[in-house]
Order: sequence, then C-alpha cells, then structure tokens
Amino acid sequence: MYGYMGKVLRVNLSKRKIESEALDLKVAQKYLGSRGLGVKTLIDEVNPKVDPLSPDNKFIIAAGALTGAPVPTSGRYMVITKSPLTGGIAIANSGGKWGADFKATGHDMIIFEGKADKPVYLSIEDDRVEIRDAAHVWGKTSEETTEILQNEIKDSKVLCIGPAGENLSLISAVINDVDRAAGRGGVGAVMGSKNLKAVVVKGTNKINVFDEERVKNVSSQKIKILREDPVAGQGLPSYGTAILVNIINENGVFPVKNYQEAYTDNADLISGETLTEKYLVRKNACFRCPIACGRVVKLADGSIVGGPEYETIWSFGADCGIFDYNAINEANMLCNEFGLDTISAGATIAAAMELYQRGYIKDEEIEGDGLSLNWGDSKAITGWVKKMGLKEGFGAKLALGSYRLAESYGAPEISMTVKKQELPAYDPRGIQGHGINYAVNNRGGCHIKGYMINPEILGYPEKLDRLALEGKPAYTKVFHDLTAVIDSIGLCLFTTFGLGLHDYVEMYNAVCGDIYNDETLLEAGERIWNLEKLFNLEAGISSSEDKLPKRLLEEPIPGGPSKGHVHHLNELLPEYYAARGWNKEGIPTEETLKRLGLEEYIKYSRLAQA
Repeated sequence: MYGYMGKVLRVNLSKRKIESEALDLKVAQKYLGSRGLGVKTLIDEVNPKVDPLSPDNKFIIAAGALTGAPVPTSGRYMVITKSPLTGGIAIANSGGKWGADFKATGHDMIIFEGKADKPVYLSIEDDRVEIRDAAHVWGKTSEETTEILQNEIKDSKVLCIGPAGENLSLISAVINDVDRAAGRGGVGAVMGSKNLKAVVVKGTNKINVFDEERVKNVSSQKIKILREDPVAGQGLPSYGTAILVNIINENGVFPVKNYQEAYTDNADLISGETLTEKYLVRKNACFRCPIACGRVVKLADGSIVGGPEYETIWSFGADCGIFDYNAINEANMLCNEFGLDTISAGATIAAAMELYQRGYIKDEEIEGDGLSLNWGDSKAITGWVKKMGLKEGFGAKLALGSYRLAESYGAPEISMTVKKQELPAYDPRGIQGHGINYAVNNRGGCHIKGYMINPEILGYPEKLDRLALEGKPAYTKVFHDLTAVIDSIGLCLFTTFGLGLHDYVEMYNAVCGDIYNDETLLEAGERIWNLEKLFNLEAGISSSEDKLPKRLLEEPIPGGPSKGHVHHLNELLPEYYAARGWNKEGIPTEETLKRLGLEEYIKYSRLAQA
C-alpha cells in the first residue's frame, strides 16, 4: 500500500472501546483521503439530521494520502463532523506538525463515537492506543494542556481544545501545536461535547511510496516552482499572509466596521509590512513547507507567541475599527489559548459593535462586564475574547456566533454570514466570483474552499476582471473542485501560488501509484463537493441558503476603489448550478451523481426534490 497507512482507528468513548480497522484502499483512493474520505465516512455512518452536539454525531480526524510524505507542504490534516454552527457539514483543515506525526503512528483516520462519562484524552504511540483520564487538563488553555501532556509523553505532538470547546461555544476551534487551528464550524464544541480534551500522537512509521526516485524528482521540481513564484517564494515568506492587507484594501474590498465600508486610509498600520518591521520575531514553517508563512511575534508585554494570519488581523482589526497591532496580536493569542475561531470571534464582536451602534444592545446589558462595544476600543476586544472563551456575562451570547446574536435582537441582517458562519476578509461586492464562492460554499461563509481571490485579485493562474460576471460561476466551480483535491490529498492551498492541477497529479501518482490523470483527479474533487452538498441537503440546508447577506446585495460600497458596486448573485447562481450539472433548485441530478460514481447517494437527491 503506497501513500496510505492502511489502518483506521475507531474509538467509542461511551464504551471506552478502541478498534483498529483495515482501510478500504479502493474507497480511500476514490475519495483521495482526508477531507474526501472523512466526508464519505460521515455521510455513511451519521444521520445528517443528528444533533451535532449529541453522542450520535461523530468526530473524524483524517490525514491525506500525501500527509507526511516527502513532498512540499505535506503537514495538513482535516477535521470532519456535523457543524453545530451551521447545522451542515464541517470540514476544518490545519497545518503545523501534528498531522504528519499522526500519520507516522501508522493510521489514516480516527473516528470518535459516543461520549465519555468524564474528560479523557486519546494517546496514540504507534499501535499502542489508550483512552486516558484528562481531569487534570480540563479547563486548561491549549498551551497549558500541550505542556502538561508533552511532559507525560515525551516528544509527542498535541491536538486539543481550550475552554471554549469545553464550554460548547459554537465558534470554538481545535488547536494543534499550540497555535495552529482547525478553526471553522465550531468543531471544538463537538470535541467538547464528547468530553474529549486532546489527542496526543507519537509515531515511528514511515510512509511507503510508489517510486522513491520519482518522488524526489517531482518534489524538487515543485519546490523550485514555489520558491521562484513571487507570492509563494517572496511575498508570503517575507510578510506572511498579512501581505494581503494593503493589496485587498487598495482594491477597495477590505471590509471595515462589519462590512459598512470597504476601504480605509489606516490599512498600513495593520499591514504585513508593519507586522514584519515592528513585531516579527521569526517565521514558523509547517511540516515540509518551503513557504513558511507562519509568524512568531512579540506582544506588548514581551511575550513571544504565534502571530496572526491576514483573516485574524482583519477580523480584530478593520472589522472592529481597530488599527492597533498590540491588541490584534493579543486577541489572536487569546483565541489560540481559549480555542476560538479567530474569524468568527472577531466578526462576532464587530456585529455586536454594529448592534450597539444602532441601539439594539443597551448599555445596561454590558455594564456588568466592564467592557465597551465602541468601534475602535482595542482594550475591549481582548476582554470580550476571554469572556467568549469562558462563556461569561455577555460573552455567553457572543460565543454563539454573530447570527444567533443578531437574530436574538430581531436583526439577523446585521450578521455578515452565509449559512450562519461568519464571512472572511473580502467584500464580494467588488469581487463577483468570490461572492458566488461564499454563497454556495458547503461549509458556509468561507474563503479557502474556492479562493477566487487568486484569479480576481492576484492573477493566478490568470488575471480576471474582478467586477465582470461572465464565466465566473464555471471558474468558481473549478476552484471548488481543485480545492477539494488539495485538501483531500493532504497539501496546503498556498501551493496554488505556483502549482496547477497537473502538479498535484504528478505528486499523488509518484507517492501512491499511477492512478489519476488531470481529468480524473479533478473529477474526484467534484465527487467530494457533491457528496458534501448531499449531506447538507439531507441535514435540511436547502439551496435557498445559497445566498449572501442583504447588505451585500442591496447597499452599494460607499467609498474607495469599488465605490457603488453591489454583488450580482441572482445573475450568477443559475449559471453555477448549471455548471455543476444540478437542477434549477440547486440539487445534484441523478445523471450527475451517476457520472461521479455516487449512485448509492441518489436517494438524497430524490429526497431533496420530494
């Protein structure tokens, strides 16, 4: 068996039972691994209508075929479960080093079932797998938990939740290696609902590859391409993902104050250039990554911590009217410690600030917390993050995310969400393709499962007119399918700054055997996307949820380079459905499902049309 390790761990927490199962290689290859294999497992084993925080939901961690393999950026893994935030599929990806170490234990996937009767963690040292008591780390932050468990199991890597996951915050994340996050969809709460605090891994197994010499050559070629690329080889290594701040702002699509504006004169105060000049301590690369976009920064008190990504800088920065790097860096650190999704946490505070601005939230509701909801109050954001993590005071409302917060005041339109998940840092009124990506995304408001910023802003693989509509739906579909491929084989999406579809075919085949060509690999991504859609339909998320917040459709951008534009979703949506081979109601047709080898799931399509 090449690429894959051949074993799946099934852990029933209710019964404290651990089983090792053989991986079905044909299924793994058909769905590639990681995201694809996890989604296939979830829809086969979990009723999509299940309460996501009940013991009947399952929590899956999966590595890709190339995770841990000697190819660039092979440190990725995926968390797959039903999301408590959206009620649909949750597919949260993370880097760092935990994923590769998990693969080295000799396993491709873990399926957690049931609920432990008290806090536990799972220890995996190759074939020695144990459920251990976690009472001593329950309530601890991610850094404290990691330090304690690494003292118990030397040279291990730790994945865990913080207090936010324990307290079932719907915007809680899974944290690995202290400051890497599988952040979106509230996956930390699913782990917390099972009383599962951590997964500790230590492995000695090596991955068998199909052709070692070919792997060396292919890997060298791809590393060379990435190092010579202006974004992957220069921009990201020098400035991190924060290099996007000035670029996105200069295009007039940098959301300010909960998307009330899309341009600011203060962007450079929170740019990648400023971060590098004043706060950067060193880079922090993931496993086998030649890009090294991760940052380590110094806080105002001198502490050295993991630095913020572009999305975090935006959510706690411009979206809250804040241009103070000390506050943003501290808020990012606190999200890692408490285990919160930085995008949803910052965007939820921004929504609360607008609710306060418009008089929905009254002073008496927050005076007991001693914190304000005024735009630009940098001291407030760090205070609110702590209260969200602990579900204290008004923080308990914030911990449910912006949609439920705004809805509780009768103003859901103030939540900038798709399928109840907060939108990231790009205003789609000035980027039409990226807007369709948001609207139809299977996991809700999301930028990275179809990053149309590449062609519409950065010019990868070609420069498109960001305001044009023609051809954008079909282009977005290709990005969705390609992203499903990259996630599922276990590589980083940033490799698309330089690499194309054929490069992924070459790496997969060199490691796993000559299985795919360009057409069939992209089709595998399409298969995964359709399966996720079927899960959502059966969960009750119809295509009527393929929409954008009202503000983005009806309120023109008030100023800056994209002044006057709105998003034209109604013109783009029918074309996207047609490009997918779905009917006018946004449901995959039987013909499409048969073409993709998804015949066994046609029942979900029929139920959605009934």
